[in-house]
Amino acid sequence: MEEKILLLVTYEVKPGERENLVNTVTEAGILGKIRKEDGCISYQYYFDSADADRILLVERWESETKQQEHLKTAHMVAFKGIKEQYVLNTTVEKVKF
Repeated sequence: MEEKILLLVTYEVKPGERENLVNTVTEAGILGKIRKEDGCISYQYYFDSADADRILLVERWESETKQQEHLKTAHMVAFKGIKEQYVLNTTVEKVKF
């Protein structure tokens, strides 16, 4: 059995675009679709109180296989297009548990 994984994804967004990114993803239905995916335990955005241009995404998945399948979905292809509009840089830290 595979280990569960936790991803800490930090987005550095274009100045003043933090809320617009999250609102666009939510309004497009992407956030809801991700949360309903097989293997998704949780998928939450957090705003950085010290930096108005940073978002932390905390993803918990039942396995790395499920998380990798998630990346191939149509809504994640759509998310990549949205991300190109708002995000300057992305860093990912993965923790298995």
